[in-house]
Amino acid sequence: MVDREETMNPKTSKKEPKEPGVQSLRRAFSVLEAVCLNPEGLNLAQISKAVGLHNSTTFHLIKTMVSLGVLQQDQRNKTYHVGAHLFALARGATDDVELARISAPILEDLARETGENSHIAVRTSEGVVIIDKREGSAQVRMNERIGAVRPAHATAVGKAILGGLSDEQLNAFLEHHELTEYTTKTITDSERLMLEIAQVRENGIAYDDAEFNEEARCLASPVFDLTGQVVGSIGISGPVWRIGLQNLPKLSDAVRRAANDLSSRLGNPGSPTQRLSDELLAVL
Repeated sequence: MVDREETMNPKTSKKEPKEPGVQSLRRAFSVLEAVCLNPEGLNLAQISKAVGLHNSTTFHLIKTMVSLGVLQQDQRNKTYHVGAHLFALARGATDDVELARISAPILEDLARETGENSHIAVRTSEGVVIIDKREGSAQVRMNERIGAVRPAHATAVGKAILGGLSDEQLNAFLEHHELTEYTTKTITDSERLMLEIAQVRENGIAYDDAEFNEEARCLASPVFDLTGQVVGSIGISGPVWRIGLQNLPKLSDAVRRAANDLSSRLGNPGSPTQRLSDELLAVL
C-alpha cells in the first residue's frame, strides 16, 4: 500500500531517503524554508500545502520545532514565524564570519613574521573550531583544516580561550567535558589543567606541547571584545623540531601582539594581552 503522504508531493517523494530520522530532518527543513520565505507568517494549512504533507504530520513537526525555539506562533492569528533561537544561531554564525574577516590581515602578518601556519579559533559546545587560517612560508608545515573542531584542553587555541573564561565558566567546562587523552603528553587531570590555565591568565599565552598531535607544537593567545569577554584565540603551529626553547620567546611575543592587535580592532585596546606585552617589552 502506498503512503498517502508520499503521493502528495511526487516531485520530491521518490528522492526522500527511507531512514526515518533523515526523512524527518528533510521535512523539518522544508517547513523551516517555507516559513523563512514568508515573513508575514503561515498557518498550519498553508505550511502543509507548501511542503506537501498532511496537516497531522506537519503539526507534529511544527510542535517539535516550536519547543526547540526554531519556530514561534503568533497567538493572535495562529501563524508561525522564525523563532528567536534560530536568530541567535544565525547571529552567532555572522559574528564568526565577521571575526574571520577582521582577523585576516593579522593572520597573514603573523604567518609572514613567524613562518608558521597561523589560525584563529572560537569556542563551541564541543571544544573549539578553526574559523580561518593562513599558510606560513616554511617548507614543512602543519595541516590545519578550517572548520576542524579541536578539544579545548589539549590545544593551545583551546587553552587560550579557557584562560579567558571566568572561574564559574571554567568550572562548568570541567564538569561537562571529559579530558580525553590524545597523546602521552595530553593533560587529563583537572587540577593540573587548572594550574596551566592560571599560567595562561598570568602570561597571556597558551602552549600545546605535542598534546593533541605528537608531532606538533602550538602557541596561542586569547582575543577579547569591547566588553572584555573572550571571543576566540589566535595561534600558530609547527613541527616540534622547529618550534623549540630557543625561539619560543620570540614566537610567543609575536602571537601576543597579534592577539592584542585583533582585540584592539574589536574595541578592547586595554586587553590583558596588551598590558602583558607592554610589560614584557619594557623589561626587554
